[in-house]
Amino acid sequence: MALAPESAPPAARWGLIAGNGRFPFLVLEAARSQGIEMAVIALREEASPELERVATRLHWVSLGELSRALKLLRQEGVSKAVMAGQVKHNKIFTSIRPDWKMAKLLLSLPKKNTDSLIGAVAAVLESEGIELVDSTAFLKPLVPEPGVLTHRAPDGREAADIAYGRRIARQIAGLDLGQTVVVRDQACVAMEAMEGTDETIERAARITGGGPLVVVKVSKPQQDMRFDVPVVGLPTVEVMKRSNATALAIDARRTLLFDRARLIEAADAAGIAIEAGVPEPLAEEVKETSEREQKR
Repeated sequence: MALAPESAPPAARWGLIAGNGRFPFLVLEAARSQGIEMAVIALREEASPELERVATRLHWVSLGELSRALKLLRQEGVSKAVMAGQVKHNKIFTSIRPDWKMAKLLLSLPKKNTDSLIGAVAAVLESEGIELVDSTAFLKPLVPEPGVLTHRAPDGREAADIAYGRRIARQIAGLDLGQTVVVRDQACVAMEAMEGTDETIERAARITGGGPLVVVKVSKPQQDMRFDVPVVGLPTVEVMKRSNATALAIDARRTLLFDRARLIEAADAAGIAIEAGVPEPLAEEVKETSEREQKR
């Protein structure tokens, strides 16, 4: 199955701004399957050195080197770019040694959070004639539609915890605090801040001493699919198994499942239920799609 956008203009010169993890590798592979060779701007503090082995054109820049990144993208003739791979939130505001352009941008931010910074960088790219596109554009088969993804659906206890967890998670996501909560018996055991999903699950397991848990990971209310898209991979399933977390709820159409087939296989083997729910802004869209299909 080809992992590519439905209509990628072959004449476009594509660039990839790479953070950590497997996300950049998946994008490169999917683009190459469509005959697209991306110029890669790899963030020195985050991106894997292995990118040098798979990218034909790669440039290393530090987090604060905005001017250099823009210069390299212009030299490569990039007109469309994808941001792929996590940049740890704590590094964004503690590890940056900004050049003059980044310093000016930081001073202009009304809020000192990740969305504000990356959104401002996206605006700078666009002012340079570089369109920042949906980071999942090449990976649509890894973005699930609504429904139960595993053999087992959540049971009654898990479903109640998921419903409760979604309400709480949407509140903290709306405040840009985190996107994951861990629930037990309709009580919030742990909420994600800067530590990430897996560490939040492990903290919840320590608090409960091994009792059964449910994990809920949501998108932001106004999720910008160009960056910071929720991601779940095999390591999260492994952490859930060790932590006695028996169910995972995610947002359909707004979550990337890395190694999707293997992830679901591992969840089935561990008896973990995974359900993709409908984010509120998409509920009407899903309803309309269902009604159109019924009329066919």
